[in-house]
Amino acid sequence: MSNNLKVLKFPDPRLRKVADPVTKFDKSLENLANDMLEVMYREDGIGLAATQVNKHVRLIVIDISEDRNKPQFFVNPEFEILNTDSSYTFEEGCLSVPGFNEEITRPDNIILKWQDLKGKSHTDRPSGLLTVCIQHEIDHLEGKLMVDYVSSIKRDRIKKKLSKK
Repeated sequence: MSNNLKVLKFPDPRLRKVADPVTKFDKSLENLANDMLEVMYREDGIGLAATQVNKHVRLIVIDISEDRNKPQFFVNPEFEILNTDSSYTFEEGCLSVPGFNEEITRPDNIILKWQDLKGKSHTDRPSGLLTVCIQHEIDHLEGKLMVDYVSSIKRDRIKKKLSKK
């Protein structure tokens, strides 16, 4: 393994830190993105936010392709909800909350703005799983976790189980 990044597990307080905007688009950002991709593939995930590996910058990596060879990098991502009536419910999992899946409903009609690893700006209207994944990972950059979408009783139960590991 070429990098030593490890996925933080809930209830680690570092997962609650809000990530800072990326201002330097250099080789170190590219290296971090590639290291994160390696961790995500190793952990069998489809998305990973820098916050989850204790790097508090606004960077997410995603690969939802069947053959796991179409990585996408989103720097300083943000989205705007276009239609609040249009939503998508998906059973989400999280590398920081291992072994727990939860059905979460999110808007499915969004405009996404982000920069690539070189700093170039992009705008797109993602759909389906990509929309869900992007919102899940942006939550991480805001210090929010999927357990925040469940009842406090269930969240405490998850915290207790993960604290024993």
